Amino acid sequence: MMSRDQQRSRLYAWEDAVVAPLDPSRVSFAAAQGMVDAIWADQELRYPPRVTPLPPQSRRCLGDATRLAIRLPPVFPSWLLLHELAHAMSSTHDGESDGHGPVFVGLYVRLLSRYLRLPATELVSALQSQGIMLQQDARPVFLDT
Repeated sequence: MMSRDQQRSRLYAWEDAVVAPLDPSRVSFAAAQGMVDAIWADQELRYPPRVTPLPPQSRRCLGDATRLAIRLPPVFPSWLLLHELAHAMSSTHDGESDGHGPVFVGLYVRLLSRYLRLPATELVSALQSQGIMLQQDARPVFLDT
C-alpha cells in the first residue's frame, strides 16, 4: 500500500500537470469565506470552516486546512480553495485526517468537476495513470453513514 507521503508527492505533480493548466483563475482572500460558505451549503453541509490568513513566513505550503479552519494566502489559484475544502471534508473535529489519501482525492475530484467543470472521467484517468488511489464515492468523513 502507498504511504500518504508518496500519494501526496504524486498528487502535487498531477495537480501541477493536469489541474493548474486547466484553471488559471485566481481568488482573493477577501472572497474566500463567501466561496467556502456557498460550496459548503451547496454540499448540504453545516458549519463551514473559517478562512484565516496563511502566515506570511509560510514558504513551503500554498495553504492548509482542517475540519474547522482553512488558511490561505492573499491571492491563490481557485483549484487551491477546492483542494483545501477537500481536506476540510476529509478531516474530523478531533484532527483525524485522510491526508492526501483516497477519500481526500475522491472528494477533490468531485469538487473540481462540480465547481470548475473539469471532466471527472479525464481527471480520474490521469490520476490512475499516475498510480494515485481515490475513492470515487467518497463522502465527508464527519457525516453519519
